[in-house]
Formats: sequence, C-alpha cells, structure tokens
Amino acid sequence: MLKKTLTALALGTALLGAGQAMAADYAIDKQGQHAFVNFKISHLGFSWLYGTFKDFDGTFSYDEKNPEASKVKVTLNTASVDSNHAERDKHIRSKDFLNVDKNPTATFVSTGVKSTGSGTADITGDLTLNGVTKPVVIAAKFIGQGESQWGDYRAGFEGSTKLKLKDFAIQKDLGETAQEVELIISVEGVRQ
Repeated sequence: MLKKTLTALALGTALLGAGQAMAADYAIDKQGQHAFVNFKISHLGFSWLYGTFKDFDGTFSYDEKNPEASKVKVTLNTASVDSNHAERDKHIRSKDFLNVDKNPTATFVSTGVKSTGSGTADITGDLTLNGVTKPVVIAAKFIGQGESQWGDYRAGFEGSTKLKLKDFAIQKDLGETAQEVELIISVEGVRQ
C-alpha cells in the first residue's frame, strides 16, 4: 500500500513538474541584435519611409501547448529612433512627434493572447507611447524554436500592428496619406 502511494505521489509530482516546465520565460536577444522594432509610414503618398528603434529590451513567456497563456513585455527607448536621416530623426524626437524629452520610453504589456490558427495569434496589450496608453492588437506569427549553436534554447516570433498617430497625441499634420504608421516587430528570445 505504501509503495503504491509513493509511486502515485512520485508520478503525480513528475507530471506536475513536466506541465510547469512546458511554459518558459525568454529574454529578447538585444545583445546579439536578433530582434527589431521597425516602422513604415507613407511619405506624401509617393513612397514608404522606413525606420527602426535601435534600443529596446523585453521578455516573453511562451508555452507551445498553451499559447494563450503567453505574455509579452517590451520597453523601448524612443530617442533611439533611426530613419537613416539625422535631421528627420531629430524632428521625429521633437514634441511634434515622440517628444522624447518628456516621454523617453514607450512600453507594451500584453493583456491577452488569442490563437488565430496554426502558429498565429493576436496579442492584445497596452501600448504607452507619447504619454498615452491605448490597447493595440499585434498579429503575431511563430517562426521557430530550438537549441542554438551557442548551446542555449531560443524561440522567435514576428508581428505587426497599425497605429493611428492621433490616438497617441501625435497631431503633426503629415497629410492625408500619413495618418497611420505600421510597426513591424521581429524578436528572438533566449530561454532563461
């Protein structure tokens, strides 16, 4: 009787531990430059202006068996904006746009994840940008996971969302075609 009880207890503990081990926490690989927060906005309706934020940090948790339990948190240094044009970047940092002196960071904290298909999900969360917090939805896609050549375990995702500038108190008149910016996010995380 005692042997059966101990065996059942050991099996239950092993199963519980295995279930908990499925969820993992990851740090975004900022050091290796395997993560990007890029943006795209219309330039006068003639072309696209692309840019990136060079300095950001974040974490995510991911459970392949239960993706809806995943979580994401990212903090971005707004002064790190780079559109490959120094004068334009200076203007983007000004109070006309990101107002980096007053709002040096932007943050995204997920509030929910909803699977939309095999390897895809909508990540809902609160984005704080230019001192304004609004809910946004990032359409995310799982890229892959596994052991890396450096001996650690990694997982990667990409996602995108569109933001209306006026929703984040960016009132600079850029013309009819430039009222919305698309964020394109690509992250590779190292399991902690």
